[in-house]
Amino acid sequence: MAKKFDVYGIGNALVDMEFEVTADFLNTAGIEKGLMTLVDEARQTEIVSHLAASNHKRSCGGSAANTMIAISQFGGKSFYSCKVASDETGDFYFKDLMDNGVETNLSTSSLESGITGKCIVLVTPDADRTMNTFLGITQNFSTKELIEEHIKNSNYLYIEGYLVPSPSGKEACLKAKKLAETHGVKTALTFSDVNMITYFEDGMKEIVGNGVDLLFCNEAEAHAYTKSNDLNEAVVALKKIAKTFAITLGPKGALVFDGQELIQIETKTVKPVDTNGAGDLFAGAMLFGINNGMSFKEAAKLGCYASSTLVTQFGPRLRKEQIAQVKAELA
Repeated sequence: MAKKFDVYGIGNALVDMEFEVTADFLNTAGIEKGLMTLVDEARQTEIVSHLAASNHKRSCGGSAANTMIAISQFGGKSFYSCKVASDETGDFYFKDLMDNGVETNLSTSSLESGITGKCIVLVTPDADRTMNTFLGITQNFSTKELIEEHIKNSNYLYIEGYLVPSPSGKEACLKAKKLAETHGVKTALTFSDVNMITYFEDGMKEIVGNGVDLLFCNEAEAHAYTKSNDLNEAVVALKKIAKTFAITLGPKGALVFDGQELIQIETKTVKPVDTNGAGDLFAGAMLFGINNGMSFKEAAKLGCYASSTLVTQFGPRLRKEQIAQVKAELA
């Protein structure tokens, strides 16, 4: 019998605020380029004050949210468990999630008082994205936000690595993974950011546990987790923890393992302006594909083409007409 959802995702609910900045701005502000850094509310407010004159885009985000939205945009069914507060930002987040066709544990009547998390995304002219994140109420994401019946009724559980620093978030990851395994639901994990491995290695290994069905990572994360500078060695090591995996390689496409064969996926050549959300979209497009009749190779190619389209513009999402165009290109 067909499951209700292609993918059930869990992750940090963050309203993304995206700004265009220079590398000099990052240096002056003391912000480490190209990484996700957790900050407190005062530090985030300070950074935003220096950007007051800059226009910015706002969207409901967080890595896993972007992935669940992508699945929905391509025509799949996704569910997202997360935590926002009963403030204006939380109301915006909930509405944006619903408008994008993602079902969720959130409801306007059940939101707690507090501050909804925000992520300042700083994009430099080289298309690199640097993130400073104040988690707000999402740092209290816990097992209470999980809905076992919906996990059971999904083909995949998708776990966001950014949950690892939070003790209650990590506990939720472990419980969700155990529920998925109990009900025969496949497990997918994204490492999310090299810092999650560098500073929270033990927690990440605990979530990996006895392995996952599908792993998403980029090349830097693959090297960091396997402690290898050689990609071939990293691939051998990743095969021991993941039945299948996808390593994104930026403009070089992706290297994917379908459980039997290692496949190099090439992507179209573009001029990038913003890489924010590219990995999230790759995962969403690929998860849509493997849940809706595509081979692993076809699904990975869809992910690459979608991501290469995304990086030519600002923001973490494609428009509806762009989704149709990507599908047509690969038809």
